[in-house]
Amino acid sequence: QLQFVESGGGLVQPGGSLKLSCTSSGFRLDSYRVGWFRQAPGKERERVACINFPRGSIFYLDSVKGRFAISGDNAKKTAYLHMSNLKPEDTGTYYCARGLRSGYGCFGDWDDQTYGMEYWGRGTPVTIST
Repeated sequence: QLQFVESGGGLVQPGGSLKLSCTSSGFRLDSYRVGWFRQAPGKERERVACINFPRGSIFYLDSVKGRFAISGDNAKKTAYLHMSNLKPEDTGTYYCARGLRSGYGCFGDWDDQTYGMEYWGRGTPVTIST
């Protein structure tokens, strides 16, 4: 059974930090693209960070630059999202997804920011609040 599982979410105060993990079971990540997306209540799912797994080109949403860091560990088939100086607007359910490195998913500029991504996890909730 193919699985993509996110973990590490929780409740933190503004200015705090979290590390999210995304682990693949049944499919490879090496030579693919891995992205982190988030969705707040009533809003579209938005692209947060992408990487050509495990150590290639990286994209960040402007509002998270300097605060978030995406990385990959090929031996563990795991992608990470290190988040610091968290803000209330970072609240949402965070999802991990895989796309083709030869395609436009994650790094492309599309109206649907999830375009080109194939396998998705079920998400891990992140809440930033006092």
